[in-house]
Amino acid sequence: MGAVTLAVGDLDRMIDYYHRGVGLQVLSHDASRATLGRRGVPALTLNYTPSLKHAPAHAAGLYHTAFLFPEQSELASSVYSVARNFGTSFTGSSDHLVSKALYFDDPEGNGVELYWDRPRDEWQWHNGTVAMATEFLDPTAFLSENLTAAGSETVADTAAGVGHVHLKVGDIPTAEAFYVNTVGFEVTTRYGSQALFVAAGGYHHHLGMNTWQSRGAGDRTPALGLGEVSVRLGSADEVGALRERLTSRGVTTRDDGAELLFNDPWQNTVRVRLSGSRPGE
Repeated sequence: MGAVTLAVGDLDRMIDYYHRGVGLQVLSHDASRATLGRRGVPALTLNYTPSLKHAPAHAAGLYHTAFLFPEQSELASSVYSVARNFGTSFTGSSDHLVSKALYFDDPEGNGVELYWDRPRDEWQWHNGTVAMATEFLDPTAFLSENLTAAGSETVADTAAGVGHVHLKVGDIPTAEAFYVNTVGFEVTTRYGSQALFVAAGGYHHHLGMNTWQSRGAGDRTPALGLGEVSVRLGSADEVGALRERLTSRGVTTRDDGAELLFNDPWQNTVRVRLSGSRPGE
């Protein structure tokens, strides 16, 4: 997964949260746009759009952006930083068997997950489905076990990036038909008719989709929140094959030769580019 773009109403406040709280570095910043990431790799773009309002809670859109940390100590450093600087934004924590995750809401109500993956050889697969659950994770115990002295002073300089994105959708069958049958992800697990998780390359999930708040939602209209999701593919042939599948199924695409853009059934925008490329390359 590549960088997520958010439309925001207060650019400075949002930069402060993701920089001073989560620990992302400000890679570029002007009056209308900021890009944040780690070690030069974009993970989040904030577009200043003060004319927009918040969408209703039941609308389709972003459930959360999930930032993946390579070490538990680095995750603990980021969690402690958010808790120390933005204490009221914490919303919960869970052990998902494949990962440990702590959840927050940013100042404009966008969901944020900070997480660490267990080693892949500890994931349990059964007939192509990965075992995932939502078990209790004590956030205080997690910090006491993993927070280092250095991590409590400043956010660790990690290579944290977007590990997955979780969307609110109107119904799961339509989401599966689009993201699996057309885009090409593989189903990794289901929660009945309420949620679907899909991935590529044997990951537990790159995209999650649920109807917990948004069952029956229709097309999104312009609002604060999710601007677009970015996906990286490994070769031009993969991008070309995706373009052909989208076209054959009547999905309108915007293609400048370097990037492929299209909307899902709820008008969430997906941007596809080659791995390693930067916007505009």
